[in-house]
Amino acid sequence: MDQQDNGGISTAGWDAINAALAALYPGQEPKHYGTVVSHTLGGNDPLDGISIYWNDAPQPHWHYVTYGFSELYDKQSEDLEESGFGFELTFRLAAEPGEHREGTPPSWPMNLLQNLARYVFSSGNVFEAGHHLDANGPIALDSPTQLRHLAFVTDPQLPPIPSANGRLAFLQLVGLTDEEMAAVKRWSTQGVLDVFLPAMPLWITELARPSLLEDPAVAAQLEAGSQREGSSTGMLFVEMLDWSVEGPLTTLVLGAGQVASVLELLPLRLHHDKPLLILANDRQWRFEPGVADDVQSDADSVRCVLSDASLAAMLASVRPERGLYPLPGGRLQVEVRPTLLRDGQGEVIREIG
Repeated sequence: MDQQDNGGISTAGWDAINAALAALYPGQEPKHYGTVVSHTLGGNDPLDGISIYWNDAPQPHWHYVTYGFSELYDKQSEDLEESGFGFELTFRLAAEPGEHREGTPPSWPMNLLQNLARYVFSSGNVFEAGHHLDANGPIALDSPTQLRHLAFVTDPQLPPIPSANGRLAFLQLVGLTDEEMAAVKRWSTQGVLDVFLPAMPLWITELARPSLLEDPAVAAQLEAGSQREGSSTGMLFVEMLDWSVEGPLTTLVLGAGQVASVLELLPLRLHHDKPLLILANDRQWRFEPGVADDVQSDADSVRCVLSDASLAAMLASVRPERGLYPLPGGRLQVEVRPTLLRDGQGEVIREIG
């Protein structure tokens, strides 16, 4: 993207975003980067632009704000309540030593934001506060950072705003480590980020930081929250999911590499009267809490009610190792098969279980 200004354009959606930022950064002229060729004219970048502000407090950082997920110009959608997809994305990146407001902000967050926009524009799937995703590598390419995941939270300084084209929220991206994302899955995005807030003010992303769970006090708070409220992760996508039915006995088939995740989430869902849905290849297995065991199945789905006793037996007996693990009562057993890890060429490089 080339650096541009807005050229004096006056539009309801764009101006509403500008007004919110002008209130937060009075008198500051942002560094605005617009697309060379508009997406509507066949350009590769879905967003019309990204503005970047300098913020001194609580620590020097760059504040990136997108223009383009919402309706910037004339109203096009039939939804009068929300503007476009109903949000814009923001990102706060800690300044490196020697960086200052007159300098040039790093460009990689803009590429990240445009990539997320390509996903939204092509799929129609929208982000909401509480969502999270795996970046499948460092969030800054070619960086040694441990941050490999992104969480979405309402920007703490930019509440939702109205505009002539409808309401829009500002969703902030937050970079997280593998260990921190595991904690999110065991509890909730908001719960984990609220615990992180004293050590991560405004949820500013610092590429060089270690996992915050290295602090025993933080780790203890996260574990307490998970045990108190359970997990907000209601769906678990796995590579291997199958089942067979012989008379009253149903056999659930899982890969060894997925067993630990299933066993970790089950009590954090069922003990809080929440179901856990396991998904793979358009098939689903739904665990629910109940007084008595029950298994009902059809070609594509299974509803499995587990009593506390059966859940306890499952947690005590099933292991991420090849084998057959029957549960008391004769209604359900779990078959664990090896998980094969493959490289980019499809060659098996490791077998789990």
